[in-house]
Amino acid sequence: MRPILILIGLVLLVAGIWVVAGNGSYQDTETVLKIGSTALKASQEKAIPQWLGIAGIVVGAILALGGFAGWFKRK
Repeated sequence: MRPILILIGLVLLVAGIWVVAGNGSYQDTETVLKIGSTALKASQEKAIPQWLGIAGIVVGAILALGGFAGWFKRK
């Protein structure tokens, strides 16, 4: 159980740092115009919100530290 917590924590930590550094984005596609069976679509790059990256860093650090320290160990 502890190695899984450590791994998930480290993944969340790295992903959170990636988002806060400004590198996290996703592509959003929406239909602008539709006439019959023909559709005009537009795609935009949108940034992932900074608060989500900060939350990933905090949760990832808690999980990783908990895994290393054995705080979540069953007694």
